[in-house]
Amino acid sequence: MSARRLLVLNGPNLRRLGTREPDVYGAATFDDLEALCRDTARRLDLTAEVRQTDDEAELVRWVHEAADEQLPIVLNPAAFTHYSYALRDALAQRTAPLVEVHISNPAAREEFRHTSVVASVATGTIAGFGLMSYVLAIQAVAEMLTVQNRTHATP
Repeated sequence: MSARRLLVLNGPNLRRLGTREPDVYGAATFDDLEALCRDTARRLDLTAEVRQTDDEAELVRWVHEAADEQLPIVLNPAAFTHYSYALRDALAQRTAPLVEVHISNPAAREEFRHTSVVASVATGTIAGFGLMSYVLAIQAVAEMLTVQNRTHATP
């Protein structure tokens, strides 16, 4: 069985992990996050492409790529979570599992962070477990793909 490709997409400011509000996001860097995602995916026979952008249009293009190629997505939309209807509409076109992920727990933070405009089009959301949120999300995608493959297997 060959590894299935997975996109791990990250929105604004996540490249600044390790220096941005370490009391909220921890001391690990974006490079640490990339390595963790790739290693986790590899153990689950997936290939993770980890990307980050501060540009909403670029993120939407990546989501279109995933929909066209039927690629599962683990997505930390960051600030786009709360107001990007363009991102939400792109995600509604998904053709594979989508797990929304957050390092912190938005529901335990400022009021404006309590609403996710993308949650309604995601398969599920994992939040509040630090970088472990990504591990859990990748594990969830791997399990969904396994179930999907079993369901569509020919006898």
